[in-house]
Amino acid sequence: MATTTIDIVAKLWALCNVLRDDGITYTEYVTELTYFLFLKMMQETGKEDRLPRQYRWTELAKREGLDQLDYYKRLLLDLGAPTTRDGLVRAIFTDAQTRLRKPTNLKALTSSIDQLDWYSAREEGLGNLYEGLLEKNASDKKSGAGQYFTPRPLIDCIVRLMQPQAGEIVQDPAAGTAGFLIAADRYIKQHTDDLYKLNEQQAFFQRNNAFTGAELVPDTHRLCLMNLLLHGIEGGVELADTLSPDGERLPKADVVLTNPPFGTKKGGGRPTRTDFSVTADTSNKQLAFIEHIVRSLKPGGRAAVVVPDNVLFEENIGKPLRTWLMDLCNVHTILRLPTGIFYAQGVKTNVLFFQRGETDMGNTKSVWVYDLRANMPAFGKTRPLTADDFTDFEKAYGKDPNGRAKRKEEGEESRWRCFTREQVTARNDNLDISWLRDTEAEAEGQLTEPEDIAGAIVGHLKAALEEIETLTEELEPEKTAVPEMARGTE
Repeated sequence: MATTTIDIVAKLWALCNVLRDDGITYTEYVTELTYFLFLKMMQETGKEDRLPRQYRWTELAKREGLDQLDYYKRLLLDLGAPTTRDGLVRAIFTDAQTRLRKPTNLKALTSSIDQLDWYSAREEGLGNLYEGLLEKNASDKKSGAGQYFTPRPLIDCIVRLMQPQAGEIVQDPAAGTAGFLIAADRYIKQHTDDLYKLNEQQAFFQRNNAFTGAELVPDTHRLCLMNLLLHGIEGGVELADTLSPDGERLPKADVVLTNPPFGTKKGGGRPTRTDFSVTADTSNKQLAFIEHIVRSLKPGGRAAVVVPDNVLFEENIGKPLRTWLMDLCNVHTILRLPTGIFYAQGVKTNVLFFQRGETDMGNTKSVWVYDLRANMPAFGKTRPLTADDFTDFEKAYGKDPNGRAKRKEEGEESRWRCFTREQVTARNDNLDISWLRDTEAEAEGQLTEPEDIAGAIVGHLKAALEEIETLTEELEPEKTAVPEMARGTE
């Protein structure tokens, strides 16, 4: 981010201090701030005609006292009403409520926002400003938002390798705040001179139809739509549960980029999808998302998915899912990620790279594994993840997005090795493959920041709880048999 954008983000974040007396949390503040910024940015970008005349920024900002607070509450209610004609405006304000109770706090917010350097913000990109605010929220441990915020260096690495192209449909079935979709859009714009190399019809497709997905949490969906809008993308992400029939209605994708939620569905609920066969009887969300992604891909389509370790080794539903996945897709690359790069230090994650096959059998011939976890420093506040951490992996991966570039194994002492399908079969289709001595415990012992140490403890406790939940599910006495895996039914 440019200096002015960083400065504005810091000033906006500091306004949260104004709201502490109203008992507003960090995440509630970002949601509240989104309402203000939407109104203000409609004014700054000359798009206020999308709003009713009586509900625009100038009208809100000029009011005082209880009159301003009452007006603001009425504005939120009316803009989110079914009668609002602009679908995006209606989606952002649906069920919007304010936590503000003191008129003086509302006036402080509107006055402070009016005084920001909006000319420079427009020049540097309003989308960059908003994304910076979301990143600030996610990096603050008190906000708890890091659980749905994928580190930007990791997102950018994945997008560079997957190379989304103009004209392709890119899907994120667990969109969060739209980090993957916006990075894909940025990559395409960099390779099309900000879409100017495209004709009018192609440019319209990129702005309105290229990016799709779903987000389950209403407030996160609100932030997602705002983020997309400020990056020149109109909608595309539905407020929906991908593991319900809503997910069946998502359009088939050329590219899927996602970091699905970890853990089990609340109350042990199963997916309600009518097209699921392999994971129809599990509450394990990450396994179910894998089946969704495979069924969402067009033949030849490609995917990069962040998954926890248990997706690679879980036996109950996981084993038949991996067999099914490797039959229908070419699972060509696994990146073992370092611990500590997500909010919970102890969560161990990977990136699966695969391509949907043209046929339904025998698509995976070999799997390449890059171990970026063993012998790595403990990432956290004092040692953040950077783009440079992925340089060697990107070089080893090669320039072909589907893993077909010439690759060279460098031996058992290297981070980069190849395993044939026969070798994986001998492991009972367990893809949790490691061969280097893991110094993770030693690295965590060197953590110094209290937030990082606490994060490591919480992460290990969460990981242990998830293992207990998985074991409990496996031992359920009345679990029905896993349906026979259906192929070619998409």
